[in-house]
Amino acid sequence: MDAMTDDRNRPASTTDGERSAFSRATVTRPQFAQSAAIPRLELAVEREDGRADGRVVVVDGDLCRIGSHPSNDLVLRDSAVSRFHCRLSRGPDAWRISDTGSLNGTSVGGVRVREADLPMPECRLALGSSLVRVRELGSTSNEAVPVWPSFGQLAGTSLAMRRLFATLARVARSDSTVLIEGESGTGKEIIATELVRSGARAGKPLVVVDCGAISPTLIESELYGHVRGAFTGAERDRVGAFEAADGGTVLLDEIGEMPLEMQPKLLRTLETREIRRVGDNRTRKVDVRVIAATNRRLEREVNHGRFREDLYFRLSVVTVRVPPLRDRLEDIPILVNVFLKTMMAEERADLFTDQVLADLARYDWPGNVRELRNYVERAVVLDVVPPASTRGSAPALDAQHAGVNLDLSFREAKERVVSDFEQVYVGALLAWAEGNVSMAARKAGMDRMYLHRLVQRYGLKAKGSR
Repeated sequence: MDAMTDDRNRPASTTDGERSAFSRATVTRPQFAQSAAIPRLELAVEREDGRADGRVVVVDGDLCRIGSHPSNDLVLRDSAVSRFHCRLSRGPDAWRISDTGSLNGTSVGGVRVREADLPMPECRLALGSSLVRVRELGSTSNEAVPVWPSFGQLAGTSLAMRRLFATLARVARSDSTVLIEGESGTGKEIIATELVRSGARAGKPLVVVDCGAISPTLIESELYGHVRGAFTGAERDRVGAFEAADGGTVLLDEIGEMPLEMQPKLLRTLETREIRRVGDNRTRKVDVRVIAATNRRLEREVNHGRFREDLYFRLSVVTVRVPPLRDRLEDIPILVNVFLKTMMAEERADLFTDQVLADLARYDWPGNVRELRNYVERAVVLDVVPPASTRGSAPALDAQHAGVNLDLSFREAKERVVSDFEQVYVGALLAWAEGNVSMAARKAGMDRMYLHRLVQRYGLKAKGSR
């Protein structure tokens, strides 16, 4: 067993199902690269009378940050502008503006927005008491984007994913602290795992701490351990995540959920690589690489005082931004094939016709890759593909395919659908486990006795049943 998946070194981790959401292939090295134009923006600061004040910034790349903090691409000397006020990012079809929790808001063309496509090639932004004219310039340079079909368990041929794979290959060779930003369901923990697997600490412990799943009163003990008698219930010494990962990597998942009072201690650990168990006076040196992941915008949390600015910069030595599935819809066919292979259901590829795949590409997938995988699994289990509805609303079963009987009450119809699903799912599960209920329960993540009751309810056959 790989050390990175050894449960003894993982206080918290994703399930096997989530880990299987991408291809199991090893890193594929590119044979050649394609050339892609680098986006370019010009930002000019204006006075309230519309005249420029002389400050013009040209930004090359697909991300531009604006705010009063010196780390921004455009720094506004305006007391009404937040430290991290907004960001401009290049999407698949247009430039987008996202307000990162500013205190005084962001307006485009006199309309206050949280997130919107910019009316290019030129528009004006109102940020606090400042006006900024944004103009899209023609690209003057190109970047070589490697043609990578996969990076470990990650799969995709879109430009966004190939750029991500190239970034991950460079980051994996370093030992720097990494911050992975992305929406829920985009595969942040899988990316962290692949960074470890492709780096110098491969084969060393990978300890995952889910900061959002641990009680605030216990998170210090989870990270640093404790000595016997440190608090009520501490009956013996306990090693924390940093000690358990010595020589390897600690993944701080959902770092945005970490309590504010715990953040100074984490900051000191990142700076000194020293830890001290709860109730102990002795410090211990640890050699760990830290990777943090979050589905929150930490810049927004800093603006609102919920996350320390110094800790944010300490974590974001290298920032990896994972694109949501709606920004790479062209990857849906390859992801569907990957999921079918993972489920050992490649023969059901006939369910996903060209028309079905086209329907799926018209949906926004708010749950991202995890939602797509669940959709594919549901289609395989029920042996029918629910038709995708219009873009922006969830794929749904129509009355004909779902077997809806409107003569039944909602409760009766729902119970019938659930019953049919349970019978089909449990039958397929028992067939996979060759009638072994314990093995089947582990596969499905179910309580064994509950599975026994379902087997008896539907008259299915299991080993040892009469």
